[in-house]
Amino acid sequence: MSAPATTLPGLLRLPLRVFEDERGWFVEVRRASALPRPTVQTNVSFSRRGVIRGLHYHERGQDDLFTCLTGTARVVVLDRETGDVFTEDIGEENPVAIYVPGQYAHGFEALTDLLFCYHVTEEYDPADPDEHGVPWDDPRVRDLWSTQTPILSARDAS
Repeated sequence: MSAPATTLPGLLRLPLRVFEDERGWFVEVRRASALPRPTVQTNVSFSRRGVIRGLHYHERGQDDLFTCLTGTARVVVLDRETGDVFTEDIGEENPVAIYVPGQYAHGFEALTDLLFCYHVTEEYDPADPDEHGVPWDDPRVRDLWSTQTPILSARDAS
């Protein structure tokens, strides 16, 4: 991982090095020394093209490290206080990890079918989840998505 660049305070953009040969590829997706806080749980999701997951934020401070393992995802991050936004398409054509401080509303769109990995700094507690939402079509981010008719979970649709 090389030195991170940032566009929102605390957000890190970490380019990933992919090593390929005739067998396939290898990539290091997380290095603790490059992150402000240690991660304690790793999640992987599969999403079909057209799915938007989010936007979510965490009041108790869970940060996320996003990586798209296969396919392409559009990451969208919103500073709820200033209205500033960050967006980048990441994945096979742009191997980058994005570290998102939890106070920012964040989510992603599957531009292709994809495998998405997120390392988080707090374990998920189903009895007391620290997940809050901003609608995917909030006027501050609505035009950042490639679709205006996404596939949404029941939670994200409400």
